[in-house]
Amino acid sequence: MMKVYGLIGYPLTHSFSQRYFSEKFSQENIQGCTYQNFSIPSMDEFPFVLATPGLSGLNVTIPYKEAVIPFLDETDEVVKEIGACNCIRIEDGKKTGYNTDVIGFERSLQSGLQAQHDKALVLGTGGAAKAVKWVLKKKGIPFLSVSRRPEPPETLSYAELTPDLIASHRLIINTTPLGMYPLVEECPPIDFNAVESNHFLFDLIYNPETTRFLQYGMDKGATTQNGFDMLIHQAEESWKIWNNLI
Repeated sequence: MMKVYGLIGYPLTHSFSQRYFSEKFSQENIQGCTYQNFSIPSMDEFPFVLATPGLSGLNVTIPYKEAVIPFLDETDEVVKEIGACNCIRIEDGKKTGYNTDVIGFERSLQSGLQAQHDKALVLGTGGAAKAVKWVLKKKGIPFLSVSRRPEPPETLSYAELTPDLIASHRLIINTTPLGMYPLVEECPPIDFNAVESNHFLFDLIYNPETTRFLQYGMDKGATTQNGFDMLIHQAEESWKIWNNLI
């Protein structure tokens, strides 16, 4: 039987994963595998996805990284700790949840991280933000969370994000979908006048390649990075998990 892998999320207007794995199967001459998009407007439809014949693994994206957990039979320690899952291995009907965002983000972050990037602002509070914060804790980088729906005292509103806070937190990570294609004009509402050349702006979005958030950082001479390398790392980690290669 054909092994089926796929991506669940909504909306799936574009899919790095489907293109990446289709090319991987072709280039590496991997037979008997296919990768599909499962764009589901509600988790009520997830059981129909799970009934797909030959389903062997899933990636999970916005907005289901947290909502998918109750459907799993088992999770790894990272998922237990942060409450977000973006990779599922399905073996003999057993669904095990993992988080490859943490590996992807940690490896990708290293390329631009410098000594002065010693305090961070994490924009957003969803599943991706949880993975980012887990990595920052592991690396000993203190951070503040910022959200349009703040939960004091742990999370600030954008209105509370003063220029002084932006200036003193030289690593700024956008985990929100603001600026993602097709809504490329959107941008997290921070004061970019407080961004300087010693800042590092990291956007988990990869389409477009340069978001408004990153462009504003570039205009200030800051180090910038999009989410493409992170996606490569997490996709390869997913493949290892699905095929018991780790």
